[in-house]
Amino acid sequence: MNKELLLDRQIYGTQQRNFAAALAAGVIILCAVSMGIGYAPLDFGVALNDVITGKGSLAAIVLLELRIPRALLGALVGFSLGIAGAAMQGMLQNPLAEPGITGVTGAAAFGVVVVFYFGLSELIPLALPLGGVIGAIIATVLLKVASGRGADNTTIVLAGVAVSSFPGALTALALNLSPNPYAATEIVFWLLGSLADRSLQYVWLVAPLMALGWALLLASGKGLDGLSLGEDTARSLGFDVGQLRMLVILGTALAVGSSVAASGSVGFIGLVVPHLLRPLVGHQPSRLLLISGLGGACFTLLADILVRLLPIVPELKLGVVTALIGAPFFLSLISKARPRS
Repeated sequence: MNKELLLDRQIYGTQQRNFAAALAAGVIILCAVSMGIGYAPLDFGVALNDVITGKGSLAAIVLLELRIPRALLGALVGFSLGIAGAAMQGMLQNPLAEPGITGVTGAAAFGVVVVFYFGLSELIPLALPLGGVIGAIIATVLLKVASGRGADNTTIVLAGVAVSSFPGALTALALNLSPNPYAATEIVFWLLGSLADRSLQYVWLVAPLMALGWALLLASGKGLDGLSLGEDTARSLGFDVGQLRMLVILGTALAVGSSVAASGSVGFIGLVVPHLLRPLVGHQPSRLLLISGLGGACFTLLADILVRLLPIVPELKLGVVTALIGAPFFLSLISKARPRS
């Protein structure tokens, strides 16, 4: 039996490395495709050469200031949402847990709206991502408290609705009381989720916090494996369940809060991607984390490319496209989880 178990682990370990390599290659390819797509025609080779040689041509400016930041943020945001979704599902032991559905994304969005509303982003460079991180931390803690121990699918969804309702109402209140209608309109467009018109400054601002969140989530992998066998079993294996939860909460808050600060609310990536990839890694939480991050990056880049290819002006928001894809998927999962009479 031990030999069979060891063989299974070796097989899934090899598969994981192969999947990770394939997805990483996909991320690189999709980043290159994303940089080459836009409303204005661009000779990618000439623009890249101008950037490398320091020539300040229009093509170089478009590539460096618009196309490259959009592609990089697409990969970073997608990776963050994918890995956070997999980690939350592992921590809550529930396949329906996801930053958007559980209210974490909405709370992070409210944290950023507060920064917008009071003009703190003009005074403190890190105010936007930190506002998102604080909101995400509060929501994740409230979700864990509201759902309780060993919650079923229905309880998780109801707790997520409860957690997301309050920051949603406060966001609406902030928009209603906004003294500047143009600022309110800008916040609304940002809340819909988009990677358009982001500069490299956004990348440098959120990437370090995202990377720290990824490190915490990846560090929780073995603990999530133990937790999948039950809390008592995890403790008997030597895992500190409280510390494990803090790792996941902080990691999720850093990754998701920073993502929301950069792109607005982009939902369902953390739900769809782990579900599609989980069978490929033997349903083992630790192996799913990295795979889901890379899969989330591919998913987000594909959705953002689709946004620009659709003949719609102005372009659809990224959050709208992911919701159109993810909402039916979510309903199908609820239908499958419903007890059959």
